[in-house]
Amino acid sequence: MQQSCPPQPAPHGRKTPFYMAFAVTWVFSLPPGNAPDGSHFSIRKTHLTTIQLISAIIFGLALLHTFAAKSFEVLAHRHPRHAGLLHLLGEVEVVFGFWAFILIIVMAFVSGGAAAIDYAESRHYTEPLFVFVVMVVAASRPVLDAVQRLLKGVARVMPLRTELALVWLGLALVPLTGSLITEPAAMTLAALMLAPQIFRPGIPEWLKYGALGVLFVNVSIGGTLTSYAAPPVLMVATTWSWDSAYMAAHFGWKAAVAVLFNATGVSLLLRKYLHSNTSDIKPKAGDIELPKVPLIISVVHLAVLAAVVALAHHPVLFIGLFLFFLGFVQAYERYQSPLILKEGLLVGFFLGGLVVLGGMQQWWLQPIVSSLKPLALFFGALGLTAITDNAALTYLGSLIAGMTDESKYMLVAGAVAGGGLTVIANAPNPAGVALLRRGFKDESIGALGLLAGALLPTAVAAAAFLLL
Repeated sequence: MQQSCPPQPAPHGRKTPFYMAFAVTWVFSLPPGNAPDGSHFSIRKTHLTTIQLISAIIFGLALLHTFAAKSFEVLAHRHPRHAGLLHLLGEVEVVFGFWAFILIIVMAFVSGGAAAIDYAESRHYTEPLFVFVVMVVAASRPVLDAVQRLLKGVARVMPLRTELALVWLGLALVPLTGSLITEPAAMTLAALMLAPQIFRPGIPEWLKYGALGVLFVNVSIGGTLTSYAAPPVLMVATTWSWDSAYMAAHFGWKAAVAVLFNATGVSLLLRKYLHSNTSDIKPKAGDIELPKVPLIISVVHLAVLAAVVALAHHPVLFIGLFLFFLGFVQAYERYQSPLILKEGLLVGFFLGGLVVLGGMQQWWLQPIVSSLKPLALFFGALGLTAITDNAALTYLGSLIAGMTDESKYMLVAGAVAGGGLTVIANAPNPAGVALLRRGFKDESIGALGLLAGALLPTAVAAAAFLLL
């Protein structure tokens, strides 16, 4: 998946003057193929600092809105006259798309409509499109049915109660399969399977946030066994010649240890709240029991999912395949549940907004990344990941010339370890929020609650990458 950030020349270590970051950002923020004639040059030069500062302010407002999203849900109940608008603003998935529109409108006023449109069209939206498609396909009933059967078979041979074994597998094994089917697909499968077991009435709210934090962290680090499944790894794999063997040897086994530890810990806390009547995983609640899915239907769905993953860098092809998939679903409707098109579109809207807003933040992010020593870089990346997409962070690091192998490792390790701290920290997180938020109070996931729930599993992941 391509990242939204436009190409930039690498700063030369810590000696890069801060003003050069402004100059570099200006030059490479020009839309591809447009020669800087005199008039265009003067517009960009005049408004360079203004646009960058405005973009940083709007990005900060979007972050604040993310943390305050749950408050809008509360206000919606108190002010029913404006409940529709307040509910909309309380949707976490809407936040970055909303503020991206604000940024484009402000850019149009400052630099002109043509420049604003050029900027929006210069972004790469492959990742939002891919996440939307892979979410919908992975959440289809035949795929969930096949995964359910597999996990139930594994759970029966484990020396645990079936319902406890299923929860552990959903928090451990499924996130690790993200290294094969990509992290967004793993998040979708895990969220839909765990929703009726953990994210339901009867489970303490603090424990739901703890489980959510474990899920997000485990998905973020669980995709590091290969070089293509985790967006922050994908951003640097080609540039630094990191193949799947390298990832498994340097990151994957450490991530697996942390995933198993985190899943075991929260499963032990959940064990007394799990009952046998929650062990049956239903892909979609409904009054009418759907007929059993034939094996051939599940095989076709799984084949489409595999093909979408293989074509992740080619949106024309995977969208064409998705259109075929929609036709196939319609043809065999009796074996299907309603597709999660709304949830997928909301997540795509969120990530698209992040692409637009994040593309203007290099001017302050890259100097920070390039100035840190290895250990400081690890903790810096871990912290910065909480306020920006971790793939954007590693992409900026890949542009830095002369990074040592230790610094490269620390940057990526910190970025993936911090991928569960906030909704925007890792690309699959909005998918988890969209699918699980109804299991929380006010049908909304609080940013502070997620942060608190993710702190301990994040510390475990950080310890694994630093000490093992």
